[in-house]
Amino acid sequence: MAGSWRAKAQAGGMLLALLGWVSSCVTTFLPLWKSLNLDLNELEVWTMGLWQVCIAQEEGVVECQAHGSFLALPPELRVSRLLMCLSNGLGLLGGLLAAPGLEGWRACEDKPGLKRRLLLAGGAAFGAAGMATLAPVSWVAYNTVLDFWDDTVPDIVPRWEFGEATFLGWFAGAFLAVGGLLLACSACPMRTPTPPAPACRQPPTTRGPARGHHPHPKNADLVI
Repeated sequence: MAGSWRAKAQAGGMLLALLGWVSSCVTTFLPLWKSLNLDLNELEVWTMGLWQVCIAQEEGVVECQAHGSFLALPPELRVSRLLMCLSNGLGLLGGLLAAPGLEGWRACEDKPGLKRRLLLAGGAAFGAAGMATLAPVSWVAYNTVLDFWDDTVPDIVPRWEFGEATFLGWFAGAFLAVGGLLLACSACPMRTPTPPAPACRQPPTTRGPARGHHPHPKNADLVI
């Protein structure tokens, strides 16, 4: 029963972690972190990512231009670049570490302690990758909300809104964190309660008849 639960937890955790890692990689390079609709020209939609800005027109034409300089970017975008790249690297490392620790993996079968440590390290790497994804996405979303409700900016100025990559990044970070947690929990050894040892029972000692006393047989006739 415990082995079946452990195998299911490892399979589910690995699947969630890999799905979150792929989604995090897509979020890193997707230019849809912010979107902007111009009131003067509603046929154009501006989108911004960590690496470039794109303009999508109604005819289906998309023109993208890379950011000019890394130092010219806002602080949240600069830090987000570094954290997202770190998240992608940690996710890859977590997959390489956790794969040999799975029960179905034949590597290191004769070393259960090593498999458990590899699985635990892989789960920790996936969890750290999830945190490194959630932090920049949430920071960019927070600044987008502040800029949208900024009273000092005139109402005629268009405001940036959430893009599709923001929601994808939240799901990616959650999948990475949950998958890493499942892998780490499945690596922990389960303690099975040992039944108490039975008490030593000594055979009852048979006591012989007392010295000088002869037992009388049952229904013996009295001798007069």
